[in-house]
Amino acid sequence: MSWYVVRRLAISFVVLLGISALVFFLLHVVSDDPGRVVLGQRASPQAVADFNREHGFDRPLVVQYLSYLGQLAHGDLGRSYKLNENVGAVLQQNAGRSAMLSLAGLVLALLIAVPLGILQAVRRNSLVDRAATAASYVLYATPSFLLGLILIAVFSQSLPFFPAEASQSHSSWVVLTDPRAMALPVITLAITSVAIFSQYQRSSALDQLGQDYIRVARAKGLPERSVLTRHLLRNACLPLITLVGTLIPSLLAGNLIVESLFNYPGLGLLFLNSLQHEDYPVLLAYTLIGGVLTVAGNFVADIAVAAADSRIELNK
Repeated sequence: MSWYVVRRLAISFVVLLGISALVFFLLHVVSDDPGRVVLGQRASPQAVADFNREHGFDRPLVVQYLSYLGQLAHGDLGRSYKLNENVGAVLQQNAGRSAMLSLAGLVLALLIAVPLGILQAVRRNSLVDRAATAASYVLYATPSFLLGLILIAVFSQSLPFFPAEASQSHSSWVVLTDPRAMALPVITLAITSVAIFSQYQRSSALDQLGQDYIRVARAKGLPERSVLTRHLLRNACLPLITLVGTLIPSLLAGNLIVESLFNYPGLGLLFLNSLQHEDYPVLLAYTLIGGVLTVAGNFVADIAVAAADSRIELNK
C-alpha cells in the first residue's frame, strides 16, 4: 500500500476520533440529567438515579467517553432508550433505504448536471447559459423542504401524477420497485445537487476549453463531439469527483429533510424521531455515520482523482 493511502487513512482516523469526542461531549453537556430526560418529569428521583447508574451517566464524562470508544471498538453502538433495541440493528434496518435514496438522487443529479455544465461552457454567455445559471442560483438558494412542498403541490395536488407520500415499503430497493412513489423524494433530493454540480462543471469545462490539448484536437480536424467526449469530459470531471465526495454528507442531511417531508422510513426520519425523544445512543450513532461519510467521501475522492490524474504520485 502506498504511503499516500496510509497517510490519508491515518488522517481520517484522527478526524473521526475528534468528531466522536466533540459530538459525545456536546450531546451530554446539553442535558446534565439524561435519566430525567428519558424517563420524564414524573419519574421518581430514585428511578432517575438508578437509570443514570445503570447507563454510566453518574461517572465523569471522560470515563464515559472512553467506555463509549471501547464499545465502538467492539462494534457496539449502544442500545436505544426509546426503541429498546440495539442501535446497530436499528440503523441497519433503515440504512439501505436511505442509501438507495441518496444514490438515486446523486445519479440523477450527475446525469443532468454534467451534460448541462458542458453545454453551458460550450455556449458560454448564450441564452441557454444565462438561463441555466439563473435557474441554478434560484434552486440553490431555495430550501429543500420548500422545493419538496412545491413539487407536492404541483405534481401531487394540481397534477396528480405522483403520490404525496413516499413508499412505505421496507425494501432497500424500493426506489427501483416503486419508482412512481419515490419520484418526488428523489427529484427533491437531486435538484439542489444539480444546481451545484452544473455550475462547478461549467467552470471546470471553461478552464479546460482554454487548454492547448483542446486546440490541438480541434486543429487535427476531430469532430466537435469527439473533442468534448473523449478529451474534454474526462479532465473537466476530475474536480467534480472531489466535489461529489465532499457533498456525500450533504446528501445525508438532505435525506433528513426529504424523509421527514415525504414520511419515508429511513435514517433521516429515525434521527428526527430520536431527536424529539433525546435518544442519545441513536443521535450519537447517526452523527458518527455522518462523520464517517464525510471522511470516507473525501478519502475516496482523493484516491479517485489521484488514480485518474497521472500527474499525482500516489507513492509520495
